Amino acid sequence: MDIEIRSATPADAAAACEALRRSISECCQEDHRNDEAILSAWLGNKNSSMVATWFSSAANYALLATYGDEVVGVALLTRGGKIALCYVIPETLYKGAGKDLLRGLEQKAHEWQLPWVKVLSTASARDFYLRNGYIPCGDATSAYGTASFKLIKQLSGPAMSDEQLKKQFCGCAAQSQA
Repeated sequence: MDIEIRSATPADAAAACEALRRSISECCQEDHRNDEAILSAWLGNKNSSMVATWFSSAANYALLATYGDEVVGVALLTRGGKIALCYVIPETLYKGAGKDLLRGLEQKAHEWQLPWVKVLSTASARDFYLRNGYIPCGDATSAYGTASFKLIKQLSGPAMSDEQLKKQFCGCAAQSQA
C-alpha cells in the first residue's frame, strides 16, 4: 500500500472529516462500546466546517495520509505540543499510516522546538502510542465519558526521568519549582 503523508488544508476538510468519523465509529468501538450517546457526543464537532477551522488555524499543524485520491488518515498537533488527532480508517490499520502521521507530527514539534509532545489517548490507540515510545502518565476521562490515557514523549532537551517527564503532562513541574 503506497500511502503518502501531506499537509492538510481547509479544502481537505470534507474528506478528512469522513475519515475521522469512520475511524472513531469503526476503530474505536472499545471506547464507545456502540453507545449512541457517547458516539454522538464524540462525533458532535467532527463536521466539515469545524475540521476546516482546525486546519486553517496557525496554532495547529495538520497532516493527511492519502492512498491515491482517498484520505485514509488525519492527524493534528497544537503549538502547545498536544496531539489532538491521529486517526486512520480501518483498512489502513497496521499498515504504517498512523506511524507515518505520528512521525510527521513529531518532526513538526522538533521544528517548533518543543521538548515533548503529549496525547490524551483512547483505549483503542493506547498500545499504538506505547509502541512508538510514549510513556504513560495516568488515566483520565474524556469529555465523552470514555476512559482516556495520558501519554508523553520527550523529543529533545536534557534527558528526563519518566517521573520528571510525567510532570510535564500536567504542568506541575513549573508549579513545584516555584
